[in-house]
Amino acid sequence: MTTSARPDPDWRNPVHLLAFGLGSGAAPKAPGTFGTLAALPLCLLMQSLGSIGYLLLTLALFLLGIWLCGRTSRDLGVHDHGGIVWDEWVGLMVTLWMVPPGWIWLLAGFGLFRLFDILKPWPIGWLDRRVSGGLGIMLDDLLAGIFSLLLIQLSAHLLL
Repeated sequence: MTTSARPDPDWRNPVHLLAFGLGSGAAPKAPGTFGTLAALPLCLLMQSLGSIGYLLLTLALFLLGIWLCGRTSRDLGVHDHGGIVWDEWVGLMVTLWMVPPGWIWLLAGFGLFRLFDILKPWPIGWLDRRVSGGLGIMLDDLLAGIFSLLLIQLSAHLLL
């Protein structure tokens, strides 16, 4: 058991391993932030797919995440265990879709996504409280990613 009395994942189970972001969600403090950081290299690799390929892969990973997160949550007996970070991975992918090149944009996207994911302004928090299961785990991060994406794209439009 972890120090927070939450059950540990079965690291031999590939579903748990993916849901925990290949282990990045096992960080003892701020697992969502560490999970989001771990997703950055994948987001950068995905940019080579072009905007449509990136979007289609993100959609596929979102749909897979509904099942992965729901299954892991049921296995552990904890709704939205803090270590489940697949939703953060997909939320960051949404945020960084068509992001302008440069580290400043990646950092801004990372920061905005974490801000929306942590604060959960309406309707993110409202959905988070009302939708359960794998869809509920994924949906609030999808919305946080969309909000972040919109702010990044608006900023890029105004500044570039």
